[in-house]
Amino acid sequence: MRILIADDEAMSRRLLQKTLERVGYDVIAVEDGRRAADELCKPEGPKLALLDWVMPELDGPGVCREVRKRKEQSYVYMLLLTAKESKEDVVAGLESGADDYLTKPFDPEELKARLRTGIRILDLEDRLIEARENMRFQATHDALTSLWNRGVILELLERELTRSHREGKSTALLLADLDHFKQVNDTYGHLAGDEVLKETARRLLSSVRSYDFVGRYGGEEFLVVLNNCDPAFSLTRAEEIRKAIARQPVPTSGGAIPATMSIGLLISQEWGYRPMEELLHEADSALYAAKGAGRNCVKVARPKGPVKDCNFTEADAIRLRR
Repeated sequence: MRILIADDEAMSRRLLQKTLERVGYDVIAVEDGRRAADELCKPEGPKLALLDWVMPELDGPGVCREVRKRKEQSYVYMLLLTAKESKEDVVAGLESGADDYLTKPFDPEELKARLRTGIRILDLEDRLIEARENMRFQATHDALTSLWNRGVILELLERELTRSHREGKSTALLLADLDHFKQVNDTYGHLAGDEVLKETARRLLSSVRSYDFVGRYGGEEFLVVLNNCDPAFSLTRAEEIRKAIARQPVPTSGGAIPATMSIGLLISQEWGYRPMEELLHEADSALYAAKGAGRNCVKVARPKGPVKDCNFTEADAIRLRR
């Protein structure tokens, strides 16, 4: 565990540093409050600090106040070392943002015990953050494939369509469906079917750029959003994704299972500004055309007449972002 100690008295600082290093702490020692605040406010700064109350430039409580202003960083547990004993001073120190205090001269064993308390609190915070992130992941991702879930991928698509229309760019929308997936479940079992879905998700992710979006649309259907995709290369990109799925059978507990995918492709620039639901319907129609053409192919949704661009207002953009 890294710990920062701040004390303007060189002898006291060295003694404290040696005491803590002997029990396994990685110590950063500074001689004034300003340097202490700068170190603690770094993104990867120490999360445990011992601060002398009286220091040049910035005193211990001042360091605490400075650190507590940085709400975006991880929690820092700060303990004040002070010769002040009045209740008013103790209250002032704690209200500045300190977690604990220790009156000089202090007993080394008491110091170690108080620091262990701080470590327990930091560990608890880490577990709470991990639990919060797990809950956030579960709320936004599909449980089986770990792709974006239906709600999130549709929200991302709406935002991307709005942005691409505003900036005069193009978004490629791919609605993809695994071929004969019911037969996979019926022949090999649902466990093997789940393995096919997970491997399909992995192959889809490996076939797109880091800033593209891939989500599970439902069942064996997937929605892929290719951002800033040049219309001239959209079909090529879709074919590369299709080939990545069909290139080799999926190894499962039930044996190697061939997998292919039918894809309906829609290029937003060809359609002007249309509601997302309408574009998804057209992509779905192209997907069914791919199924009807023998599967394992890509069909492109094309407008039947001239492109009619609706009046796009800022109010529309706000509505789509909701």
